[in-house]
Amino acid sequence: MWPVLLAYYTGVATAAGAMIAWSGNKKVGKRKIILFHQEKPLPSCRALLQKRGGQVLKELPLVHALVARLPAKGKVIEELGLHPDIRLIEDDFEVHTVELPAARIRQEKQIVPWGVERIGAPRAWQVAAGEKVKVAVLDTGLDAGHPDLAANVRGTQNIKFPGWRAGDGNGHGTHVAGIIAALNNSFGVVGVAPRAEIYGVKIFNRQGDGYISDIVAGLDWALKNKMQVVNMSFGTSQPSQALEEAVRKCVQAGMVLVAAAGNEGRDDSVLYPARYPGVIAVSAVDKKDNLASFSSRGTEVTVTAPGVDILSTYPGGKYRTMSGTSMACPHAAGVAALILAQDRRLSGRQVARIICRTAIKLPDLSPREQGDGLVNATALAAVARFIGEMGTAGEESVG
Repeated sequence: MWPVLLAYYTGVATAAGAMIAWSGNKKVGKRKIILFHQEKPLPSCRALLQKRGGQVLKELPLVHALVARLPAKGKVIEELGLHPDIRLIEDDFEVHTVELPAARIRQEKQIVPWGVERIGAPRAWQVAAGEKVKVAVLDTGLDAGHPDLAANVRGTQNIKFPGWRAGDGNGHGTHVAGIIAALNNSFGVVGVAPRAEIYGVKIFNRQGDGYISDIVAGLDWALKNKMQVVNMSFGTSQPSQALEEAVRKCVQAGMVLVAAAGNEGRDDSVLYPARYPGVIAVSAVDKKDNLASFSSRGTEVTVTAPGVDILSTYPGGKYRTMSGTSMACPHAAGVAALILAQDRRLSGRQVARIICRTAIKLPDLSPREQGDGLVNATALAAVARFIGEMGTAGEESVG
């Protein structure tokens, strides 16, 4: 499996109005996400958990929840599940990226990677190149000093280890960022939107390990800091109510959320959060427009994009090729940045609608494999026309 998150989550049961998800593991102190009713202030919620012997680890204001370790002995979890202030208790399950070794490339004179060329980005730069569009990369961190990224990096945030710099000891996040916005200069590579503003949000450690709560906290940061596009090159086969609520609130706020469909290599296998309504779910194709063998497919796929042997930036000023829907996803995020550079008043749903309506249908792929088609940057000049057509009409749903 290429870069993708694997999750361990065993089920959900209902207990008198509050849902409780558990793993069957009786180990003391297992992490839980406890979602409270909005009218209950989080400080009071914290006191409630502490009174029951819980250790509160962090707050998740976006979904009005706390992350805590709850005693496994006795009936603490069952009793909390019956508490009128609590609406849901679920595992804060651990997730991690799984990658194949990346191929090292010595890159000097600048080239346009095949994926950037295939979606027509160079022709779009005559109209827009992502200027003043804020793109958050939720990932393993970012090499903010990479010479092919530094001028476009506007900030970083370390969710995983607060107070520490958001460096990238893994490489996945830096690679994704380069696909979106590597600089158009005389060396290395160039990204889809080479003038977009990149913000690296570290939600996974150098091994690619993190929790659902880290993803939720990353989305919270993106919303509070007015990110316009959020790239999520990860996924899990198991749902999370907390993550779904976080995604919904970001979509409602007008953000463009783009996520990898997954690397499951079979039908009906699109992962979360790509599976959630409002998210642009991206499958992967190769240089011949064939669906990548590893790519997930299903009715939730929105569009497809290049995702095989993609050359991009890597920590330490290096360049490597990687494959996965993790690489396809930032191609679509880059196109979203190009669209918003023309009109930053567009909502996330409007941007998604434009991406879908301008996508190129690939004749040998089904809708379950490509969604509306190959993401298409060359349609940028037609954005104004689509904006006029949309007018005040209702927005189409995506995802």
